[in-house]
Amino acid sequence: MRKIAIDAADIRILRALQQHGQLSKTKLSELVNLSPTPCWVRFTRLKEAGLIRGYHADIALDKIANATKVVVTVSLEGHRKSNFDRFEDYIGQVDEIVECIATGGGMDYVLKVVTPSLSAFQHVMEELLSAELGIDRYMTYIATREIKSTQPNLACLMADPGK
Repeated sequence: MRKIAIDAADIRILRALQQHGQLSKTKLSELVNLSPTPCWVRFTRLKEAGLIRGYHADIALDKIANATKVVVTVSLEGHRKSNFDRFEDYIGQVDEIVECIATGGGMDYVLKVVTPSLSAFQHVMEELLSAELGIDRYMTYIATREIKSTQPNLACLMADPGK
């Protein structure tokens, strides 16, 4: 995939949006130290290029509901494209699975599952196994507390690795 060229001002705009969500034209320009019109032109270009996929609130679930978070690693029996497609299509339909990453190495996928209880998690897993998705094995890791959850620092990712 072709990468989109961005500069330091673009990175400041994207970082401000990561940290604060949707902002007014004036507030965004203040945060990134650009005048409003050029800032908004850059913002619009970044949005039209597909770099901004949406705005999300970081909700403190523990303050409003019980939540059981479980990390699940999954290995499939077959490794054909159709096996992966069938699994990924199914995962996309399960609300409790909030994150799914395809991996190389010993396991094919890492899932993050959030349910109201351990028994609700077990129900999700039973449904997953009953769907005949070709799961060979899986391992579960119950999260006991969240230490860090954040967005990547764009300035660090865009930095020259040779420096």
